[in-house]
Amino acid sequence: MDSPDARHVYTVSDLNQTVRGLLEQALPLVWVEGEISNLARPRSGHLYFTLKDPDAQVRCALFRNRAMRLRTTPANGDQVRLRARIGLYAPRGEYQLIAEHLEPAGDGALQRAFAELKARLEREGLFDPACKQALPSLPRRIGVITSPTGAAIRDIVSVLRRRFPALPILIYPVAVQGAQATPAIVEAIHRADQRQEVDALIVGRGGGSLEDLQAFNDEAVARAIHACSLPTVSAVGHEVDVTIADLVADERAATPSAAAERLSPDGEALGRRVQQQQARLSKGLSRVLGERRERIHRLTRRLNAQHPGRRLRDRAQRLDELDQRLGRAVRVRMAERARHVERVHQRLQAQNPTPRIQRLSDTTDQLARRLDRGVRELITRKRTRVEAQARTLDSLSPLGTLARGYAIIQPRDGQAVIHRATDVAVGDPIRARLREGTLIARVEDHDEGS
Repeated sequence: MDSPDARHVYTVSDLNQTVRGLLEQALPLVWVEGEISNLARPRSGHLYFTLKDPDAQVRCALFRNRAMRLRTTPANGDQVRLRARIGLYAPRGEYQLIAEHLEPAGDGALQRAFAELKARLEREGLFDPACKQALPSLPRRIGVITSPTGAAIRDIVSVLRRRFPALPILIYPVAVQGAQATPAIVEAIHRADQRQEVDALIVGRGGGSLEDLQAFNDEAVARAIHACSLPTVSAVGHEVDVTIADLVADERAATPSAAAERLSPDGEALGRRVQQQQARLSKGLSRVLGERRERIHRLTRRLNAQHPGRRLRDRAQRLDELDQRLGRAVRVRMAERARHVERVHQRLQAQNPTPRIQRLSDTTDQLARRLDRGVRELITRKRTRVEAQARTLDSLSPLGTLARGYAIIQPRDGQAVIHRATDVAVGDPIRARLREGTLIARVEDHDEGS
């Protein structure tokens, strides 16, 4: 029995990690087919489900980045085929499949996926006739996206050689079935659209089962055809085969041969048409040449009659005169312009606000000084005049007379001035206004003399 120190003891986590490594190394990538059950869709976007058959089951996980690429939505009870890696969920010690790709298994599932994709793309408007382009009536070059070794390209080349051998074709070789077919077809469509080296595209292949035609029922191919700016003809399978690519393309051909006939003109009919056009062109040219020849003869006669050499000399002399007149006119005009510019310059100088402002400022100062002097002189004159008028007023004022010893005699009860002795009677009371004060008296007697 080994001693405790000689034993290698795993923790549960270490054991699960070791087992997971062994499983991943032994079976790096497998395809597994079975029925989906216990499907769970958490908010994370990952899918968790059980894949089972009548005798066994295994847990599976399809993470969000892979689930977003699915063409169909899986459901419980679906028979599917997985491409997956073997893994082990360490927290529970359960082995599981980490799915990288999921597709329906069997023709029934493919048909259901076809119907679902068709309905969804139709709702989005990818089949709308308003989105489809007209095919060119006489393309300069045709592009063909197909297998370079398949029957489809042979049929297309055969039809073009028969109908219009001069029409060149450019082949974009791709796989038309298998896992690499879809990305190859999509990349070829994008490349043709970017290069713009052809006038129309044929996308197609020969007939086959629904599984063989799966690349042309792929959503990526459908969207690439819809986004392509080149007019596109889909020619997939036989006449009874209808694919998503047929519905999205600008036009559907029942077979690759029919697509070649649709895009290539009929060489014999075109030749006959060219001959007819040549005959009409020859006849028209003969008529036009005859008319031009007759017109040249008429113009020649007129030219000879009008002595073109003399007219040329006259025209040359007239040209010299006009040149001299033009020179003189230009010089006169330039001189007038120069004078006008000088006048404008002088006017501008005359209207220069700086001297005017200075003059106005000097005038303002002068006016201010004159106003100040005038106000002082006016005040002096007014003061002298007032003093003179005051003296005159004072000399005329009765107060001045009173100051010299005179008095103003009035009746005691009246305002009138007594000028004559006869204006009062003896015994009447009177009032005598002196320079200072008033006397009340009575008339004792009066003398009528002076």
